[in-house]
Amino acid sequence: MPRVSYRVAESPARIDADWVYWARQEGRLSKEAPSFKLIDLFAGAGGLTVGFTRFSGHTFQPVWANDFNQYATDTYNLNFGNHCVVGDINKILKDPSIVIPKADVVIGGPPCQGFSLLNKNRENDPRKQMWRPYLEVVKRSEAQIFVMENVPQILGSPEHTQIIRAAKEMGFKLAWKKLCAADYGAPQTRRRAIIIGCRFADPTEYLQLKKTHYSPQEEDSEDLFDPNGQYISMPKPWRNVRDAIGDLPKPVGTEIRNESAPLDLHFGRTPTPVSLKRYKAIPKEGMNRFDLQRNAPELTPKCWKRKKSGGTDLFGRLWWNRPAFTIRTEFFKPEKGRYLHPLQHRPITHREAARFQCFPDSFRFSGTKIEIAKQIGNAVPTVMAARVADCVYALLLSQKAVYGRHLQP
Repeated sequence: MPRVSYRVAESPARIDADWVYWARQEGRLSKEAPSFKLIDLFAGAGGLTVGFTRFSGHTFQPVWANDFNQYATDTYNLNFGNHCVVGDINKILKDPSIVIPKADVVIGGPPCQGFSLLNKNRENDPRKQMWRPYLEVVKRSEAQIFVMENVPQILGSPEHTQIIRAAKEMGFKLAWKKLCAADYGAPQTRRRAIIIGCRFADPTEYLQLKKTHYSPQEEDSEDLFDPNGQYISMPKPWRNVRDAIGDLPKPVGTEIRNESAPLDLHFGRTPTPVSLKRYKAIPKEGMNRFDLQRNAPELTPKCWKRKKSGGTDLFGRLWWNRPAFTIRTEFFKPEKGRYLHPLQHRPITHREAARFQCFPDSFRFSGTKIEIAKQIGNAVPTVMAARVADCVYALLLSQKAVYGRHLQP
């Protein structure tokens, strides 16, 4: 079936996220289009802020941010201006000398480890309550919209119910959705939950974000050609590992390099002889610890031999023609996930991980190798953040009159 092209009308009946996406992709957002003030909490390196600024037509202006990690705070300030405050948000809110500025939007991801399935003590993890200071900042800033991101497990949890109740008492209407980063242009199948609260409108319809990219398994789906379906006009196939890192040379050295991007973070490790033998024992794309056990049982750790199920991505190789799996903070350790290069006998580099998270090469990181890895692994894929920003900007523009004023020829 031939693919039919359609596009969002230039004068829609209602501004929505897809209209904003089209306008910014076409470079049609007017320079006079309104800008809105932004606060980023639990900001980390600023992956959400990247999505709301660099990928969204510069329509959001960061005015305040917070993170408890000094290295992450330094990275944020290096890229967005010196307004990220380091420290425990609970203590900051008790400090009368610190004033939370007024803002239109508050974004941020309260620590997700409390909900993670990898956390064996998640039932009583105090980090599951960090949404409380988050909403306190929303209150003090008088924000009209907030965006909270977390692992999918937060949805349906007791904390999710508490967030809904507390936000409604503050006058917010809420909507939530699970998103896959690959559906919005990231070369990674990371999944996140997004909760949006809005004081002046129901955000439910605005959060019905059409996908910009499709899985190869959907290539013949009728929905790809349906203007009322779940995809934008002319969606692209999922970006894969080759798209993201195929242009990079072999890494050099084992330390942060005194070179310009992207080579500054494109360094390797010094594997032990046993580790190198293990890499070579699973040379094909997609292989994992089970293949290692079959091919080289003498090189397989005893704990893996005892563990007969689960963890199929552990000690796994990436595929060139598929997106990466979820990038976590220890992506440089193959035993932690599917982090082996598709062809070379090594784990992925910091630069490769940053590209899977869609950080521009021009983005500057501050800190040690381990701290930068944490910043990369904890981030939200920036292009997915930009798609959420489309939703937020559409909501804010819905308050403005005459849509055409926001377009330029």
